[in-house]
Parts: sequence; structure tokens; C-alpha cells
Amino acid sequence: MTAKFATLDLGLVVRGHGRHYIIEDSEGRRRVCHPRGKKSDCVVGDMVRWAEVSSDEGVVEAVEPRRNLLFRQDEWKTKSFAANLDQLLVLVAVEPVFSESQLTRALIAAESAGIAATIALNKTDLPGAATQRARLQPYRDMGIEVLEVALKADPLASRALLAPWLEGKRSFVLGPSGTGKSTLINLLIPNAAAQVGDISVALNSGRHTTTTTQWYWMDERRQTALIDSPGFQEFGLKQIEPMQLPLLMPDLKKHADHCRFYNCTHMHEPGCGVRDAVDAGLISPSRYRIYGEILQELSSKRW
Repeated sequence: MTAKFATLDLGLVVRGHGRHYIIEDSEGRRRVCHPRGKKSDCVVGDMVRWAEVSSDEGVVEAVEPRRNLLFRQDEWKTKSFAANLDQLLVLVAVEPVFSESQLTRALIAAESAGIAATIALNKTDLPGAATQRARLQPYRDMGIEVLEVALKADPLASRALLAPWLEGKRSFVLGPSGTGKSTLINLLIPNAAAQVGDISVALNSGRHTTTTTQWYWMDERRQTALIDSPGFQEFGLKQIEPMQLPLLMPDLKKHADHCRFYNCTHMHEPGCGVRDAVDAGLISPSRYRIYGEILQELSSKRW
């Protein structure tokens, strides 16, 4: 940070839409800020230097260096959307049956950004719990923590399990439609609607409340935060080099150094330690199939 900006106020981006951002100052006050110039590159979680231009508006002059950055992806483009996170919670459910491809992509994105990830299996009170628990066993085997909750059936026990895990951290929660993410948000943050409402009024963009990344404080001291991005489908992975991909999947990485060729793609080369591990049942076939799909995407669609 140059001396020019070092004397400006430091603020946290808690929400943004287009070229409008809500910045929270050190005392918890929030105001609408706009970026200086045409470029708009702030994301939720950014620490920014800003200057006041009126009693309730400001201008963002610079973005502080980031610890990490996550990308989201739609049919057309990949775009950064959240920064400076401590951990990722991937919420899946017994019903509807979760997509292992989406789960894998989320974990790869977290690994690439250096963000710790945990899986939470919701609706474990339903009859199909054993089947979905078995589908998650490969992830347990590779050292990923899997929490089990029943957010609606047993909210008190679920809160007791999740609250210590979240305490003092900035946690991003991802949950496809129907998994119970809204239930989780409302269970952990009783004033969630108020936090969203205040910001929507400031931005005059209430119609965007279901598609905008949102920062929630879980405590009055503002030490524990939950970040939600509704309408979210997939993490962007195009920033990853194809040869880096197996190193971001712990089960493949474990066997990747057993290959005959140093530049093995683990798809067709002879003497491949990864394919040998698949044949031996040490890597699940579904994980290997998903690896192949992502590798093809990264190899054919570069920035």
C-alpha cells in the first residue's frame, strides 16, 4: 500500500452489486461506496481504503492485498466474488441427492486458494442417510472432515455442533438449492433478515437479495462471520493449470508421484500410479471420472 492511500480509512466490503458496494468501517457503520474510475474489482471480504464524500457515501480508492480469492463460474464467464476467507463449508443433503461433481469442484477451488474445507451432511434423520454417508466415505478417507446435522429435525444439536467450528472464523457456506442453506443461515444468525434488509435499502436493490454474496456477522464483537452466495452454481476453476489439477485432489496426489512419466496426465500413459490406484480400489471411480472431466475442460478452455 502506497503512502498516498495509507492514511485513508480502512473498511470491509460486506456486499456489492455492480459498481455499488457496502463498506463497513472499524466501528461497524456501513455506507454505500463507489470505486474510483471505471474499473470495479472489489469483492466481498476485501479490505479497502476509502474516503468519505458525504455523510452516507464514500469512494473506494484501493484494495488491500488479499490472502486468498474464490471464483464463481456460469455459462459465459468466470468472475472473482469472495476474498480473505478462513474456511469453506460445503453443505450437502440426504435429499435431494447431492452432485459429487459440484462437491469435488468446490473442494478443488478451496484447495487451490489455500482455504480449509469441511463438508456438512444435512437431513441425516431421513431414511437415505446411510447411502449418502457411504458416498462421502472417500472424502473422510482423504482427511476431509464431514459433519452430520439435521437442521430442521434437530436444530439445537446442529447449532451446538456447528457453532464451535465457526467461532472466530470467516466461513463461506455453499449449499445447492434444497440442501437447507437458508435454514442454516436463519438458525445461526437470528438477525440475518435485518442485516440483508439494511443493505438492500442502502443499495436500493432489494430485488438482488437472492443472487448477491452477503457477509453476516454472527456475534456482536464481529469476530465470527458467515458468507453466503445464493444463486451460486459452480466454483470457477479456469485459473488452474491442467497439470496442477491432480495436486489439488488429495486422493490423486497421494499416488501421482508413482507414475513412470513426470508429466503423466493420469489418463492413458503406461505405468500410471493414479490409474493403478483406481484399479486397486484406492481411488473411487467416480472421483477419477470427475478428474477426467475437469482435466478436459481445463485443457480445452483456457483464458
